[in-house]
Amino acid sequence: MIKPQDNFTSDWTRLQSWIKMGSAPNHQAPTVVNGIPGKKCGTIIVRAEELSNCRESVMLQFCGNKLDKKDFFGKSDPFLVFYRSNEDGSFTICHKTEVVKNTLDPVWQAFKIPVRALCNGDYDRSIKVEVYDWDRDGGHDFIGEFSTSYREMSRSQSQFHIYEVLNPKKKGKKKKKYQNSGTVTLLSCLVDTELSFLDYIRGGTQINFTVAIDFTASNGNPSQPTSLHYMSPYQLNDYAMALRAVGEIIQDYDSDKLFPALGFGAKLPPDGRVSHEFALNGNPQNPYCSGIEGVMEAYYQSLKSVRLYGPTHFSPVINHVARYASAMTDGSQYFILLIISDGVITDMAQTKESIVNAASLPMSIIIVGVGPAEFDEMIELDGDEERISSQGRYAERDIVQESQCGIYGE
Repeated sequence: MIKPQDNFTSDWTRLQSWIKMGSAPNHQAPTVVNGIPGKKCGTIIVRAEELSNCRESVMLQFCGNKLDKKDFFGKSDPFLVFYRSNEDGSFTICHKTEVVKNTLDPVWQAFKIPVRALCNGDYDRSIKVEVYDWDRDGGHDFIGEFSTSYREMSRSQSQFHIYEVLNPKKKGKKKKKYQNSGTVTLLSCLVDTELSFLDYIRGGTQINFTVAIDFTASNGNPSQPTSLHYMSPYQLNDYAMALRAVGEIIQDYDSDKLFPALGFGAKLPPDGRVSHEFALNGNPQNPYCSGIEGVMEAYYQSLKSVRLYGPTHFSPVINHVARYASAMTDGSQYFILLIISDGVITDMAQTKESIVNAASLPMSIIIVGVGPAEFDEMIELDGDEERISSQGRYAERDIVQESQCGIYGE
């Protein structure tokens, strides 16, 4: 059983992103915008509120009944607008439903929304819902409103909850026998809690960490100080720095601390064949090294025995880990592959295909770039800007995190 430490969240965040953003207390500050010297161009009001640590989402579906008729030649085109109440008493729009045309009895599509967005995780905070009749010119007609809370809605998981839609202006006219402007019914409320990586570890999921190191000739002759693989007696090279920086964090969550360590892009003794998936310890049947120090030792020994060559192929080592991950889909095991490389990927199409195939498996890939080369292809694999695809298939999720390390990176 892995015993997660209190610092896991910050450690894992460090691996996921080099940028850390803080939170601001609830504050409202008007700022005057001066686009032209001497003239005011308007005022922007910024409101900030600290977000709660709530990982619940809720799936809601509503329908209306006997809503007020607003269109002269038809019925109404109703839609709902949801407002989150803020600590200062103001309201912020957090969701709008689609418009249902020409009906007084609409059924809106179910929608999923984070509870943070709906009420900032405060189950008793007021949620205001306004009902409008859509107009083409944007001057939507107000039908009425009602208030609820997340706690109230979540109690309705097993039964319908009916809200009266009230128009304050009509309600204030004493001459009319006004009751309401119709009703809105909560048809379903399904709560879903998003599990974090730490939740899985606490639940007993085992972490399996694999290292893959680039041994291509573009790294330079290891015997020369200019090489990225140069073993200086005074300091770690970029590969060793990246290995230690990532490995020392992850090794605490790998219960047996036995790490498969692979290399790619080298000619192996005795026949000089090129391999893109070889064991650093020289034992392909048992490529495991004891702890990060064991991986470092195997890495240094490999530099003395193999010949740097090429090209730079990522797909074989990705497929290597994917084979093990595909046999463990019950949530008991999770695989992390660390690839450390210095340059341009020469099997980009195959690598994308491997990532798309692996995206449905319990595995993630950390790619660390070292040296002064351009890392555009590695950044592309990160998938933050555009989801990775191969032959018309898109990755089910983003499993790649890219970064740079060493004197040329961060």
